[in-house]
Amino acid sequence: MMQTSFRRRAMALAASVAFIALSTSASVAAEVYRTPPAPIAQILDSPQTPGVAVSPDRKVLVQLGRENLPSIAAVSDPILRLAGYRINPRTNGPIEARANWMNSLAFEDVATGKVRPVSLPAGARFIAPSWAPDGSKMAFVLDAKTGLELWVADVKTATARKVTEPVVNAVFGGGYSWLPDGSGLLVQTIVPGRGAPPVASTTPTGPTVQESKGRASAIRTYQDVLTNAHDEALFDYYFTSQLTRVSLADGKATPIGQPGIIASASISPDGQYLLTSRLKRPYSYLVPANLFPTEIAVSTIDGKPVKMIADRPLADTLPPAFDATSTGPRSVDWRADAPATLVWAEAQDGGDPRKKVAVHDSVFMLAAPFSAAPTKLIDLDQRYRGIEWGKSDFALLTSRWWQTRAEKRIAIDPSKPGAGRVLLERNYQDRYNDPGRPVTRRDAHGEELLHFTPDGKAVFVFGDGASAKGEFPFVGRMALADGKTTKLWQAEAPYYEAPVGLADEAGKTVITRRESAKDAPNYFIHAVAKGAKAKPLTSFPDRAPQFAGVTKQTITYKRADGVTLSGVLYLPAGYDKAKDGPLPLLMWAYPAEFTDASVASQTVDEGNRFTRPGGISHLFLLTQGYAILDNPAFPIIGQNGAEPNDTYVEQLVADAQAAVDAVVAMGVADRDKIAVGGHSYGAFMTANLLAHTRLFRAGIARSGAYNRTLTPFGFQAEQRTYWEATDTYTKMSPFTYAPNIKDPILLIHGEADDNQGTFPIQSERFYAALKGAGATVRYVTLPNEAHGYRAMESTKHTLWEMVEWMNKYVKNAPKRDAK
Repeated sequence: MMQTSFRRRAMALAASVAFIALSTSASVAAEVYRTPPAPIAQILDSPQTPGVAVSPDRKVLVQLGRENLPSIAAVSDPILRLAGYRINPRTNGPIEARANWMNSLAFEDVATGKVRPVSLPAGARFIAPSWAPDGSKMAFVLDAKTGLELWVADVKTATARKVTEPVVNAVFGGGYSWLPDGSGLLVQTIVPGRGAPPVASTTPTGPTVQESKGRASAIRTYQDVLTNAHDEALFDYYFTSQLTRVSLADGKATPIGQPGIIASASISPDGQYLLTSRLKRPYSYLVPANLFPTEIAVSTIDGKPVKMIADRPLADTLPPAFDATSTGPRSVDWRADAPATLVWAEAQDGGDPRKKVAVHDSVFMLAAPFSAAPTKLIDLDQRYRGIEWGKSDFALLTSRWWQTRAEKRIAIDPSKPGAGRVLLERNYQDRYNDPGRPVTRRDAHGEELLHFTPDGKAVFVFGDGASAKGEFPFVGRMALADGKTTKLWQAEAPYYEAPVGLADEAGKTVITRRESAKDAPNYFIHAVAKGAKAKPLTSFPDRAPQFAGVTKQTITYKRADGVTLSGVLYLPAGYDKAKDGPLPLLMWAYPAEFTDASVASQTVDEGNRFTRPGGISHLFLLTQGYAILDNPAFPIIGQNGAEPNDTYVEQLVADAQAAVDAVVAMGVADRDKIAVGGHSYGAFMTANLLAHTRLFRAGIARSGAYNRTLTPFGFQAEQRTYWEATDTYTKMSPFTYAPNIKDPILLIHGEADDNQGTFPIQSERFYAALKGAGATVRYVTLPNEAHGYRAMESTKHTLWEMVEWMNKYVKNAPKRDAK
């Protein structure tokens, strides 16, 4: 008996060794970072175009110099991944890959065009620039050797000075806000004397245990959650902050209240009260910090407790539906047009949108001194999405319902709570009939208020102006009486010109960002009156002139069921169809779900947009002789209550077939040399198309998810769980059909992917399945990269991989056998 048992164990071991040998027989190699061919690397190395921001008084335009992509060394700095956040322990702020660092600022006078650079310390880099309420100063957070410092630049003198030592705690964001009167700032600081960070013991004190006692808890797959007691200790250490009021006059720092894990803090418009959200234990190992138990409370500006608004428990039992929400007060904020009045929403359906009730949300108000009962402002049959405040008798409330993509904009009279007037109802995916978004202006306290027309009968709006002929942004006025929008100014061909801000209180002049197919984006100011001449405010150059000869056009075509589709066709510089004939082509796409076929069919010509690639853009392949069909429409439509994903594969294949037929019929693409690619959900699409069609010679799938059983509580626009839609999950998973993939596929994934659902194991397991099925597949993992790749070395290597893959398996591939 013992011999038989031993023999079985030996045979099992031999089988395991054989399996391991087979598993490692494919090529595995340590690579060095590669550089893509010219001119891709040269474009990536060129300086970034500055960003701009208009001051609240509309007199100044700040130009913010932007750093180029960080090095892999910078991206590889120590990172702590705690409760859904990634932080740099050196700075107690965001990691390199999450921060868009700036390295210069200059103030430009809008009236004269004079530009005055602000002198900063050598090598300075900063984040989180913010205007003072009156526009006289700009604050920002500067990276110092031992942490983050708060600085302020003065517009009048064009000088900057340090306001705090490196004590800013920016784990939750910028780490500061202006006081309403501009006399100082409210800063979240590192707790003085906090000591050294906790050190993990090498000897465990016991197992890590999680337990659920009969509560339904359909939780989506989150990244970077806490995993043990040491993570909890690190979270407490780095995320605890002390609110501090810092005076600009003398630099005096005054602590406010007690330290805590303060996720947010805001001051009432009158400067008398403070609203805070504090996280507390028990923490969770399944959900991020925004779902931890939370106390929302009001104190005096000096930190004395006044009113507890909400004591929310751990929100780990929400229904999986997208409009699901926690019970009790949520979205608590100050009413911008009142001295000190709180506004919040509360679900009336238990937080479950699937319940059939007349009222899903109610909105409440409570004014200082916060001792009375809350006043109900309005009941809603959709989910509350926010209020834009205007004046005592007018505000604009927005509600939405995800299941139908429906939106309402409701006029309310805050002085007469209880009802509202629906100004418009729309499908918020409908681009053609978008009435525009209301324009706001900042008052003396820095609060954003609706910008009314001089007659008080309308509010100004900025709209995208989408149509089949193109997108031509506009300035308009929306009547308070009926919600109808009248256009006052609109961009005209050949320009795409988007309003950035009104340049005067009466709305007679506007600052715009103008571009065309040939003109790089720059900022202008001109009168709203028709025919007014525009005055340039900036003259930023084209950072990639090598791209100037590329041509593009929006093409439209029909799906087999009659749905109109579109995409942007790019052709390389110097291409001549008569001489050069059909080209190898890359189709790069990302599916989208709709509830209305007519909305899904909308197409907008992009011929007036200035296109230059950056980062890991697939458009760089145009420099290598490829045509690209960019963002071809891949609608997945569910009408009359049907779930779109129940026919996902069928619609995906129909979308792809229509796109391929269109570019081949135009004579610009060789049917035998077309590839498909995408990032994230586009990678998922790519794998599915290779599994269910032979339309493509190869595929490129970056940072995707391929096995939906690993995201069992919903993904993308799917709100049902795996057990509610098992067949759909199975059919949508390309992992299920790995043996069907006969064409080469390139898998790229960041080793530190932080996106919900696209854990690196998705690509790892998909690669194993493809390799086991005998597919031609290459699997590249990028060290220390998240869902989007940031390091210059990673960016260049990704583009090198894409070019090499396309050259080998598409451009230079032998003719494929007839199928």
